[in-house]
Amino acid sequence: MAEHTFDSVSRDLRARAIAPVYYLCGEESYYIDRLGGLIVQAALAPEEQDFNLDVLYGGDTAMERIVERARTYPMMAARRVVMVREAQQLRSLEGLEAYLQHITPTTVLVFCHKGGKLDARKSVSKLLAEKGVVFESKRVYDNQLPAFIGQYLRAKGSGADEKAVQMLVASVGADLNRMASELDKLLLALPKGQKVVTAEMVSALTGMSKDFNAFELCEALARKDILKANQILAYFRGNPRGFALQQVLSNLFTFFSDLLTAFYAPQKTEQGVADFLSRPRWKVKQEIMPAMQNYGAMKVLHILAEIRKTDAASKGVGGCKTPHGELLQELVFFILH
Repeated sequence: MAEHTFDSVSRDLRARAIAPVYYLCGEESYYIDRLGGLIVQAALAPEEQDFNLDVLYGGDTAMERIVERARTYPMMAARRVVMVREAQQLRSLEGLEAYLQHITPTTVLVFCHKGGKLDARKSVSKLLAEKGVVFESKRVYDNQLPAFIGQYLRAKGSGADEKAVQMLVASVGADLNRMASELDKLLLALPKGQKVVTAEMVSALTGMSKDFNAFELCEALARKDILKANQILAYFRGNPRGFALQQVLSNLFTFFSDLLTAFYAPQKTEQGVADFLSRPRWKVKQEIMPAMQNYGAMKVLHILAEIRKTDAASKGVGGCKTPHGELLQELVFFILH
């Protein structure tokens, strides 16, 4: 199958290069929803949608009805759009092959399949790729979120400072629909004439302290700043509802995994390590480079093992009932000493 990206498909849609059939699938629902909306906007004017946009649901629609609607010609418009939501609930794609071999040229047929993808070995999958566009919306990981935030804000003519980005990643996580919603709220809250989202704004929106959060803890540990680390621990223990141990452990594991990998970078410069890790240079400067001076590779291996043990204990493995705040305190003590 040809590889289609969100950018390539949306670029074609803006150019009005509209395919007759789209199969949008994958783990990340955000891009499926976005492309579904862009297809409708590209194919139909707002006043055409009442009579020429059919929205069906896979759970209660047979393929025969979908094909029947796709065979229907538009009313007072150049195209008709048939949108099949929850396509993952379709019993099968049997019957679609016949349609793909004799496509109605005035119809744009769109399938939105969330949480899975097509079996590329099946003939219908190959035919979909040949006749239209098959797009897989792949899962987005935490380390890809800063780029998403930057792109989203730039598209709106705005930006965010580094700490604001870190706080959004820690607070929202890899839920792009929620992230986009939070970013829209921040953009609405921007004072007139201001173009940059600040950490103070994120703090006001999310309730997260701009000084005491998982990213600040990583920086403190990287520098072996015992005072700052203990201040953050005290904040966490005093605000048990304000932090999730699993998120903190995830951030710590990612950081120390990056640190271990950095020891193998061919060039130990900021740019060399940033390129090797595929991380922003500012993050390498603030965290990785200081940590490489304060920790050895063997110590980092032991830290990663301890993070795993803490994660297991926090989930009650072995009958552990130690409060999360104490588990984190013990882990930080192990890291620093």
